[in-house]
Amino acid sequence: MTHSVAIIDACKPFWWKDQYPKVNQPSQEQRKLARERPDARIVVLTMYQVDEDIHRALQAGASTYLLKDMLSDDLMRVIREVHEGRPTLQPDVQERLEQRATRPSLTPREVQVTELIGRGLRNKEIAVALGISEQTAKVHVKNILAKLRVNDRAAVVAVAARRGILHL
Repeated sequence: MTHSVAIIDACKPFWWKDQYPKVNQPSQEQRKLARERPDARIVVLTMYQVDEDIHRALQAGASTYLLKDMLSDDLMRVIREVHEGRPTLQPDVQERLEQRATRPSLTPREVQVTELIGRGLRNKEIAVALGISEQTAKVHVKNILAKLRVNDRAAVVAVAARRGILHL
């Protein structure tokens, strides 16, 4: 049992702050807690306000996603609401999720290709890295360009970073 989960079992708190080991990925502890303790109320308190981070945290079982710049009175109000079983999202966080829902999502493979584009790899190098043909790599890049509504690889990196798909 991990340290955080042991503390939760001992104290039975109503919230837990998760500090992601990787910025764009909820920790295994958060996923484990949500799976093993469905009654746990997980509050993510962070400075990252990007679409994919918010989506991933909520998908991993967070009750809400709070930004560190919120006023302390608002923070206490939201914690009380979560404790009472009324998870609340801040309006700007909710707006980000709604915007995300209107855009096409990248597949897991397209996310991998995007990460490799971010590292400066060309199609042939992407193909070797992923064990696929160069033609398949080109198709993935073409799909990424279309889904992100951009025209070049530099714009892929910029948009993916802005949305939280890619962390530089």
